[in-house]
Amino acid sequence: MEAFSSKNLFASLLILFAFSIIFCPAQATKKPYQEASTQFIRTSCSTTTYPKLCFHSLSKHASFIQTNRLLLTGTSLNVTLSSAKSTSVLMSTLAKSQGLKPREIAAMKDCVEELRDSVDELRKSIDEMSHLGNSNFDLTMNDVQTWVSAALTDESTCTDGIQETKGNVKTTVRGRIVKVAQLTSNALALINQLASFHG
Repeated sequence: MEAFSSKNLFASLLILFAFSIIFCPAQATKKPYQEASTQFIRTSCSTTTYPKLCFHSLSKHASFIQTNRLLLTGTSLNVTLSSAKSTSVLMSTLAKSQGLKPREIAAMKDCVEELRDSVDELRKSIDEMSHLGNSNFDLTMNDVQTWVSAALTDESTCTDGIQETKGNVKTTVRGRIVKVAQLTSNALALINQLASFHG
């Protein structure tokens, strides 16, 4: 069983993670401890639904994650949130494009709402994770699982709606939405791992 950080420590680590994305591009040479970190991520990702995407999205943060399961899960949620937010912005922009048919506009607007809900649910799950150190672990993890599952449902609804459209709209956005859903699915799998390792 691994020790879990306090709320303040976890929040600080998430802030450090955000800065590492912005200011610390991947280094050309791996430090010795990164080999263990990379293998830890690969092994953890092997049980997710989309292991290649999982590893690709998290391995660049190996120096931050190291071999800490809590940081792995938190990073996965942050990467997923970032992807959901950028996709939501793209969808909002495209929904205002000229030349869309009424049915396409309706599908896009519905999808934007679903993605906004998904972003909100992912934020809530990250907030819940910050309470792990000073609350009932099982209850908090249950809340996290609930929020991420809800986000995945919203993304699937969005994907289904876009599937019914045709042409450029479908081609442009479907892949992005599918990727967000896959990242969310992987994050949920890592959350479940964290819960089972603790138990």
